[in-house]
Amino acid sequence: MAEIIKLDGATQLDFNREMVEQAYDRWAPIYDLVFGGVFSKGRDAAIQATNKIGGRVLEVGVGTGISLPLYAPHVRIFGTDISEAMLNKAKQRVADLRLKNIEGLAVMDAEKLEFPDDSFDVVMAQYVVTAVPNPEVALDEFARVLRPGGELIILTRVSADAGMRRFIEQQLQPVVRRLGFRTAEFAWSRYTRWLAGATRVELVERRLIPPLGHFSLVRFRKIDAAAAA
Repeated sequence: MAEIIKLDGATQLDFNREMVEQAYDRWAPIYDLVFGGVFSKGRDAAIQATNKIGGRVLEVGVGTGISLPLYAPHVRIFGTDISEAMLNKAKQRVADLRLKNIEGLAVMDAEKLEFPDDSFDVVMAQYVVTAVPNPEVALDEFARVLRPGGELIILTRVSADAGMRRFIEQQLQPVVRRLGFRTAEFAWSRYTRWLAGATRVELVERRLIPPLGHFSLVRFRKIDAAAAA
């Protein structure tokens, strides 16, 4: 059973890996239908930024593989997801479209990536940070497997710090957690706190993304140790 915790004065269900995995297993058959169009502009922006960098890309939370056909042919992609049902859809998409630049697809925990340090030129995470139990741990992992000079590109919901929107997000929180994501815990200040404590990571860009400006495309760069010295 999920633990009940207190967050900003509101009683909410704690997040855990099993809850997230089960939620996205349920989403798998209809995910593209429900979210494909809604998140298309953000997805396109993130892929465009990734294609400009090129090289070897890790897409964490690859889901049904809806992004995979959008990558440039010269980009090599490895996709991971917590949900086997989602990955099965991604594998079928790769086979149906005969995508040649997919290195592999594997079930993997975003907080415990099974790759050596400095493995990828880009780490892409679309709508993942708000759907993992320990977001800062996941962000640390993304930075760890990123090569110096490479970029961490995330699409993420940014919640309000205060006001009516903040109140509404808190009230919705217990409901949306069961769907596999969160609404009220990710004000921009949380990202800046992580960045302040991160080693050799700098902010490159934060850009508002539709729908409604509640989402952002955020790019971080891993600084080369020699350059930072």
